[in-house]
Amino acid sequence: MYLFEGLRQQLAEYLPAEQVQRAAAAFKLAAEAHKTQKRQSGEPYITHPVAVASILADMRLDHETIMSALLHDVIEDTVFTQEDLAEQFGSTVAELVEGVSKLDKLKFDSKEELQTENYRKMIMAMVHDIRVILIKLADRTHNMRTLGSLRPDKRRRIARETLEIYAPLAHRLGIHDIKNELELHGFKALYPWRAKLLESQVRQARGNRRELVERVQTEIESRLQEHGIEARVMGREKHLYSIYQKMLHKELRFEQVMDIYAFRVIVDEVDTCYRVLGALHNLYKPIETRFKDYIAIPKSNGYQSLHTSLKGPHGIPVEIQIRTEEMNLMADRGVAAHWLYKTDEATGTTAQVRARRWMQSLLELQQSTGNAFEFIENVKSELFPEEIYVFTPDGRIIELPQGATPVDFAYAVHTDIGNTCIGARVNHKVYSLSKPLETGQTVEIKTAPGSRPNIAWLNFAVTGKARAKIRQYLKGQETREAEQLGERLLRAALGPVNYNDITEEEFARVCEEVKLASKTDLLREIGLGNMMSVAIAKRLLGEMQQIKDDQPSYRSLAIKGAEGLLVSFAKCCRPIPGDDIIAHVSPGKGLVIHRRECKNVRGHEDEPGRYFPVQWDNKPEAEFITEVRVEVVNHQGALAKLTSTISATGCNIHGLKTEEVDANIYYIDVALTVHDRKQLADVIRHIRKMPDVQRVARLRK
Repeated sequence: MYLFEGLRQQLAEYLPAEQVQRAAAAFKLAAEAHKTQKRQSGEPYITHPVAVASILADMRLDHETIMSALLHDVIEDTVFTQEDLAEQFGSTVAELVEGVSKLDKLKFDSKEELQTENYRKMIMAMVHDIRVILIKLADRTHNMRTLGSLRPDKRRRIARETLEIYAPLAHRLGIHDIKNELELHGFKALYPWRAKLLESQVRQARGNRRELVERVQTEIESRLQEHGIEARVMGREKHLYSIYQKMLHKELRFEQVMDIYAFRVIVDEVDTCYRVLGALHNLYKPIETRFKDYIAIPKSNGYQSLHTSLKGPHGIPVEIQIRTEEMNLMADRGVAAHWLYKTDEATGTTAQVRARRWMQSLLELQQSTGNAFEFIENVKSELFPEEIYVFTPDGRIIELPQGATPVDFAYAVHTDIGNTCIGARVNHKVYSLSKPLETGQTVEIKTAPGSRPNIAWLNFAVTGKARAKIRQYLKGQETREAEQLGERLLRAALGPVNYNDITEEEFARVCEEVKLASKTDLLREIGLGNMMSVAIAKRLLGEMQQIKDDQPSYRSLAIKGAEGLLVSFAKCCRPIPGDDIIAHVSPGKGLVIHRRECKNVRGHEDEPGRYFPVQWDNKPEAEFITEVRVEVVNHQGALAKLTSTISATGCNIHGLKTEEVDANIYYIDVALTVHDRKQLADVIRHIRKMPDVQRVARLRK
């Protein structure tokens, strides 16, 4: 129990004794379950769950979260099951542990498909209960602290995953303490040399600047005292990873990033923040474009503060954040701040309310996107939101990511407004739908009842919601239009027979034949061009069609039941009357007739919708081309004898090809015109009687 003592003292500071006892019981079970296990560093495994629980206790989280943190590896690594934990500690703790275990099973490989699917599961687990992700973030923080004992390749993989996924999540939930620590450890593990170099540069720069920092701080403090304002003033350190990111993305030199002197002023009340702002603007000249009021309009993760930039002594830029103690705690802990005092779903700190709203939007996204890739693309765009704030005509504030357009605004207000949007007016002037909006603009959307989303909107819509809803509408629209077109084509194909007279039973029979679920699917397939309306009409008419076929016609068609259809004969197998045949329904080519044994129609039983049963007419008048292969010994005049033998049977030669097989053996492929199989058999019999012929057979390709 000695390992638990430090944690017990942490918990005793803010939890009732009875809840501390329950956490102790969870520790006992975890210690027992992990007693034989060791970490990579050689320490007992139980030190890890205790450290994770300690990180969460620093954030003052509730006893269920602390218990789940102590037990978070028990289901995965030991014999205990979710039912065992539910019996001993209640269903909430068991569900939290199970949620974290599921996340632990997610291994992020470079395989994109797997990663996106796993990432989706993680987001959905978080939506179910946000404490799952808080435990996971604390778990990852402790793992990053002890990364040194792993192999370099594993270290880099974990560091990259941390910087790409976990740090942005912590940022989105407003937990800057954890975000900063994850970024620092991740940066040092992924780019050790860059981190070392930057660290020494920062240390050096800090020494050179001390005098100036102290002077500015003293001037700020004395000015605030003159105004009778009580405040804490502190220098604000820039984090290593954020310096690196600024240098990388903004292409700045180290001196340019470090040239900014940053301070934080912390006061008691919101009103005082604005008094401090006035006092400091009197002390130094403000840079007017660099003022942001996040108190009136908080960031999407609940962050609140006043930001202003001033020209300090010798013209150096001074950045100042002004906030209350409450806001300071919120900035560091985000969603996790004041967890214990949250009484019901409607209340909670700004960060908790914002986080819940974000989770709700993720849930909607998940329901309306088709696959994991789309979902993750949308979520990633929302993990780093640089917000703009615009107004509706009645003064409501709508929060959108940087680069959002009037289309994003329309969908943010309501899906139906987005779907029927035809134009926008910004500050009472006509505004292009593809032009990005700016903070402070008033946006009015023009709608028309019959209009619908345009596929081109996907080129400039930024928010996940807008993109998902546009895609969803277009997919639905395509389906509806295909059904309507399919019905029109089928009505035309039925000719004199009324579409409405055909019973649902007939439709059900044909759907079963072509292996489709419903009449709607059948009409859609016809509309999309995957099935021929005339072929489906023939199937629907069934018996009636056969009666019609038996009536004498003036011009005999080769194929029975193909009236009104374009018919062609396949060149691969060259069918002739007397062959067993089947028709392949090909959009654009009509019916293509094949011999049943042709390898190109193998498996026609599996795709009944694409094939059509046909038979030869009793008395076809046409002649058909077929091919035979003759193997002959090459004597002088052999080819002449062959052609005269064929013409003696009354057949025409349509084409002829020769190919040498051996020194004196040739293949001769002859394309003939015949009436039926009987005539072809007669031709083959005559050729076989020739003295130089070794073999003769019908050609198959």
